[in-house]
Amino acid sequence: MAFRANTNDASVFHARTPNPESRIPANVIILYNPRSTPSRKKPLPMSLLAVASMLDRDTYTIIDGNLMDLPPKGGSHESGDPVDTIVRIGRERPLTAIAVTVMPGPQLVRAVADCQRLKQVFPSVPMIWGGYFPSQHADACLRAPYVDICVRSQGEQTFRELADVLSRGGALSGIAGLSYRENGRITHNPPRPLTPVDSLPEWPYESVPTHRYINAHYLGQRVGAHHSSFGCPFACNFCAVVSVSSQRWLAESPARMERVVSRFCREYGADAMEFHDMDFFVSEARTEEFADRIAKHGIRWWALGRVDELMRYRLATWEKMRRSGLKMVFAGAESGSDAILARMNKGGQASASLTLELARRAREFGIVPEFSFVLGNPPDGIADAERTLRFVRTVKAVNPDAEIILYTYTPVPLDGTLYDSARALGFRFPETLDDWTRGDWPAFALRRDISVPWLDREVRRRVHDFESVLNAYYPTVTDLRLQGWRRGLLQAVSGWRYRTGTYAYPIELRLLQRVFRYQRPETTGF
Repeated sequence: MAFRANTNDASVFHARTPNPESRIPANVIILYNPRSTPSRKKPLPMSLLAVASMLDRDTYTIIDGNLMDLPPKGGSHESGDPVDTIVRIGRERPLTAIAVTVMPGPQLVRAVADCQRLKQVFPSVPMIWGGYFPSQHADACLRAPYVDICVRSQGEQTFRELADVLSRGGALSGIAGLSYRENGRITHNPPRPLTPVDSLPEWPYESVPTHRYINAHYLGQRVGAHHSSFGCPFACNFCAVVSVSSQRWLAESPARMERVVSRFCREYGADAMEFHDMDFFVSEARTEEFADRIAKHGIRWWALGRVDELMRYRLATWEKMRRSGLKMVFAGAESGSDAILARMNKGGQASASLTLELARRAREFGIVPEFSFVLGNPPDGIADAERTLRFVRTVKAVNPDAEIILYTYTPVPLDGTLYDSARALGFRFPETLDDWTRGDWPAFALRRDISVPWLDREVRRRVHDFESVLNAYYPTVTDLRLQGWRRGLLQAVSGWRYRTGTYAYPIELRLLQRVFRYQRPETTGF
């Protein structure tokens, strides 16, 4: 290897002077996606595909922990323990590094356990973390002896340079966007300027068993996934994307997007696509051209955007989106209070009334809107939650097909009104990875049933009860099993509760959930 362990700090690596006559050794980089979901619908590891696009095909292997609990379907990946698989590979071929993508929540818990085991087997192999969690909490990551290097923010160029240094020798200090330990101290290199997406290579879908990530649900029988942009130009102070992208939005061209859609249709038989951009609809011109280009493919598609962006679109663009197969739009409504939206720094023309207008507009064009709301915002989480629950009822009156997804406010390390209020009430992030995996913190990232100083357990129970009644009275349109008598039974049993606002202890609805497990909006997989 091009690196050796420092005897004073076993997790710091120093480059040897490379032999100019030597060839790059036949080592391999493990790109590892720790398990993040128990669902049988496995998400395509897009972050690893993005990094892999910068590497030579014979220099890396992608291991996806999400596939390990499923029986193989003809791909090269095997079922079982992903750590055992990585160890086996490392004994067959020298490892340049083990690079792990880490999202907060269940994946973080798995990453900690797996990297501890891997570091014991391969103590001198650099352990690299990238993704949202290490981009925001690099110090907590690097305090752990089993994490050596963190790649922050957009990782393609940073990882390419890091891979070169690990293989050929050189200094980490010259790599922008990198954090690492040096002589027991944590060093943060300057941030890297963001790279236009179209200047990066297209993803090597052939390096994973892509057919195993093709799912069936409301959109279609063979649904593919893609991410066509990086970042977001807005600065909502509850959103983790702000600190990662510095309010910049870099997007693929419609021509490149169409090539991706065409490939999924041609090679994987896709009849639908999900676009997981944090903000797909920033540019109306891009959306319009994309809709024109893919209309010939006859697919259905889904994407995320902002309420005010979508309401700026011309009716002609809405018609093109409809004709191109747009079936669902996810939009962050966030709150039924304009004052709270202002405290969130939503910006633009965000307002509760605009959310209602989008609900109407989507219904006119036969497109299902999915609205997410962030409840329990400080300092008065109780009043905020009650106000938003009342607003949700108004949204449903305007568009009964609207999907409603409720989250609890969780701070992000970004100075602003909400985060400052949370800290004033005693909120603090954990300082070590061990603490991040204990108590309520694994659920923290999911924004579900978390314990925070400004929201008591009684309010959280009321929100859960409201969801139970709402999802029974308005069964999600995405659950194709809920037809005929099942849908009628749910609505009949829950009707009196919804009409009277009696949500407490809906025991009969929970019993129905056991009789036939109907799908709820937060579990659609979109």
